[in-house]
Amino acid sequence: MKLEEKKISSKEVFDGKVINVTVDAVELPNGAEGVREIVHHRGAVCVLPLTDDGDVICVRQFRYAHGEVLLEIPAGKLEEGEHDHRAAALRELSEETGAECSELIYLGKLYPSPAIFTEVIHMYLARGLTFGETHPDDDEFLEIERIPLEKLKDMVMRGEIYDAKTQICVMRAYLEKGK
Repeated sequence: MKLEEKKISSKEVFDGKVINVTVDAVELPNGAEGVREIVHHRGAVCVLPLTDDGDVICVRQFRYAHGEVLLEIPAGKLEEGEHDHRAAALRELSEETGAECSELIYLGKLYPSPAIFTEVIHMYLARGLTFGETHPDDDEFLEIERIPLEKLKDMVMRGEIYDAKTQICVMRAYLEKGK
């Protein structure tokens, strides 16, 4: 059996600023018809800024959808029409931490919820940091915190970091550091 589904039809049911939602009729691998509700998102980036002394520059921010403040690495969505995720990563690093980097290492892509979201998050490790002023978006309120990478890895392993992109990027950067 070929594990593939083919779109039969698609109906947009929501058109928002950040996401669009469609309900798609699909042909399943066994020939039967199914329904897929898909949240379309233009993509995002995250950056793990690692200082020369091994600290990660993290941000704390209130996440309305979960009603709590989360500890995360700097991240943001691609702007409308933006396709250069490397440039977006540099922008988010500067906006949220005030940092620029001499080295930006691509750590791969992440599908945060592949059953329903089209979002792809591109992950980066930033090294060789120099710091200036932060300039977050007008609706973005952040607290910056420096945490040693080793401690952050331990926090992930103890289940203290809830954000998936931060968990994965911390572990990838931790493994990359050993190379």
